[in-house]
Amino acid sequence: VQLQASGGGLVQAGGSLRLSCAVSGLTFGNSAIAWFRQAPGKEREGVSYVAVSDDSSYYADSVKGRFTISRDNAKNTVYLQMNSLKPEDTAVYYCAADTVGGLNPRYYDYWGQGTLVTVSS
Repeated sequence: VQLQASGGGLVQAGGSLRLSCAVSGLTFGNSAIAWFRQAPGKEREGVSYVAVSDDSSYYADSVKGRFTISRDNAKNTVYLQMNSLKPEDTAVYYCAADTVGGLNPRYYDYWGQGTLVTVSS
């Protein structure tokens, strides 16, 4: 199983980025895909995930209304559109896959390598 995260970069506060997570080696349609992030000195936190059963999406309170997760089953790819970025969004962003879903990193067996997002003030 491989998850390849990309799309990170440096952006000014108020700007936007779109992260991508390309998934291979598992049945994409049967997997919940999530985004997590980890800032220096902080624990990894759940940002958003898209469920297996009905493609419903869930968000941490800190990103609601600013981030949008979507999945393209034909491309085995999940996207995280991040708008109105804030300096506190600065972190390494990871995508992860599992059959259950949720925003707890313990639920996830498969992880990508991470992509750095830096938001300047």
